[in-house]
Amino acid sequence: MRKIIIIGAAGRDFHNFNTFYRNNPDYQVEAFTAAQIPDIDGRKYPAELAGSRYPNGIPIFPQGDLEKLIAELDIDECVFSYSDVKYDFVMSVGAKVNAAGAAFTLLGPKQSMLKSTKKVIAVGAVRTGCGKSQTSRKIIECLNNRGLKVIAVRHPMPYGDLTAQKVQRFASLEDFKKYNCTIEEMEEYEHHVASGNVIYAGVDYEAILRQAENDPAGCDIILWDGGNNDFPFFKPDLMVAVVDPLRPGHELSYYPGEVTLRLADVVVINKIDSADYANIQTVRKNIAKVNPKAIVVDAASTIKVSAPEIVKGKRVLVIEDGPTLTHGEMKIGAGVVAANRFGAAEIIDPREYTVGRLSETFKIYPDIGKVLPAMGYGEQQIKDLSATIENTPCNCVIIATPIDLGRIIKISKPHTRVAYDLQEIGAPTLNDIIGDFLNDKR
Repeated sequence: MRKIIIIGAAGRDFHNFNTFYRNNPDYQVEAFTAAQIPDIDGRKYPAELAGSRYPNGIPIFPQGDLEKLIAELDIDECVFSYSDVKYDFVMSVGAKVNAAGAAFTLLGPKQSMLKSTKKVIAVGAVRTGCGKSQTSRKIIECLNNRGLKVIAVRHPMPYGDLTAQKVQRFASLEDFKKYNCTIEEMEEYEHHVASGNVIYAGVDYEAILRQAENDPAGCDIILWDGGNNDFPFFKPDLMVAVVDPLRPGHELSYYPGEVTLRLADVVVINKIDSADYANIQTVRKNIAKVNPKAIVVDAASTIKVSAPEIVKGKRVLVIEDGPTLTHGEMKIGAGVVAANRFGAAEIIDPREYTVGRLSETFKIYPDIGKVLPAMGYGEQQIKDLSATIENTPCNCVIIATPIDLGRIIKISKPHTRVAYDLQEIGAPTLNDIIGDFLNDKR
């Protein structure tokens, strides 16, 4: 029996355990380690989810303790199980693991993908912030227009009570309160619910998949809505990957984004409207290099501003999606584009006005720049975000988060919301591709 540590970030790690290790007598998982997500370490993967072989649950430690844990627990093998990290970082962790005496492993689709009784369309990306959500919306719209009922399943975001989050079903805004969702969770679920669709998430994706297949609202198609740049938990019948020419080359240098790209049947080059031609060509050549059979769709990320008139000539604070700015490493987003397009006099740098956990975020990610990440993994972070907004001397707040932040936080200053949609350029369109897929012409 090999003794295992799973290196993770409260998502892929739990899934790898559930699908490959939980009932496998050849392995004993001694611990998880946690990174990227605040306040995950120091907890346990609960016995209720871990199964009969783990009656006391499984402890979760900080990733910084990894080498010490390998020695103390006499570990044979460490399994790297999180996403959106540079290749050199992955292998640096591998070097530490090997130097401490253990083997270093990456599980693949064969060990972790679940098979559905329904057709599965999966949407992934090569980095956080490429435009998965708007691509998912477009695909669901194409399916709904054909009279098909789509059930979406989101990559895990289990930041609360893991046992209570085993299977979560969101069909209304009230369900966000029911499950005590963080801002990060609501950002990923709200656009589905607002469009009248059902979305599932949670921890145990075998249980989630079976419930989604038999959802009371009906289910014709499962749509996998990916997280970060991870590959799907469900075996897709059609795989769509989104790439970002604002970060050219990242599609071949981040794990597991290149896996997602290589698996893709369809690759969407998003943000063509705001990227340099040379960078678009770099991305196009990289797609052809590793996945020449993929269908390529060119697209723009079009923005809509609810009250553009309050931006012109004003000193503005721009709030963008948190993970896109932090481990996604984006320097600008839709909020900055809107500020420039609608004539803001100045974008205020929020760094000297941050408080509490937001100040820590800027220390961990010093290259974020002059935008405010909407960090809201817990109650304290939400309070700190609210206080930072009030502290910042601006005339207007531009909210470019996927969620309506004004619904969660009281913002006393004039504010406007930026929304963004996917607009295909030329042919083929996603609608064309979905039509061929449904007619078995793929």
